[in-house]
Amino acid sequence: MKATLVAACLARAVAFSAAPHRPRASLDVDASIRLRSTAGDDDHAPSRRSVFVRTASAASAALAAATLSAPANAGIDPSALRALPVEGDATGAASRLRQIESENGPRPEDSKDIAFERLPSGASYREYREGKGDAAVGPGSKVAAEMTIRCLSFATANEPGGLKYFSTKEDTDFNELAWTVGSGELPPELEECMMGMHKGAVRRIELPSTVVFAARKNGQLPLPSDKNKDGKRRFENLFKTDATLLFEVFVTRIK
Repeated sequence: MKATLVAACLARAVAFSAAPHRPRASLDVDASIRLRSTAGDDDHAPSRRSVFVRTASAASAALAAATLSAPANAGIDPSALRALPVEGDATGAASRLRQIESENGPRPEDSKDIAFERLPSGASYREYREGKGDAAVGPGSKVAAEMTIRCLSFATANEPGGLKYFSTKEDTDFNELAWTVGSGELPPELEECMMGMHKGAVRRIELPSTVVFAARKNGQLPLPSDKNKDGKRRFENLFKTDATLLFEVFVTRIK
């Protein structure tokens, strides 16, 4: 019995010694590799997170800048609003005069609906702006003015005051007419309606058909330029019907 027990112990000792043994160094190497791999993953994780955060921040900033840089007009052209008609302005005078630029800019009194003052000659006028300064239009004055001339007979829905056949803006080189009052260059009835105007004053003057026919005969009407084809055609057709003209006058200089 004892011999059997001893033999069994010896067999177990031999079997244990014969089992494959892995060197400690190999275990240490494997563990080192695993540790380095884990450490590398941990080192790269913050880097990837920071790149993602920076990319998202840049995209948000670009979107905000694009949104703020383009003002939203909701499909409305702001410049078109200035051309809208004025309620109660049957003749279109206030709409037109609102577009006239002066050194002081538009004023509240420009849109007042003032009655025409009729003169013995048959001409009439109404003043929208008094102007300023001591100098006033009178006999012998040297005057410069911006001017638009409209044919009342050719009034339209968009141009209730009549289509224009002449304007200093389109038909002169310096956007003004210059002449001496009483020289006969312009109709005397027009000059009569301009008496007392100061620099910066604005008046709308109406000359009846009979006065216009006489002014045409005397060569006293401003003529459209050669490039103004529409104006030339309207001027020619004007004298086939009522030739009443509306002058819009803005005085720029007086001597």
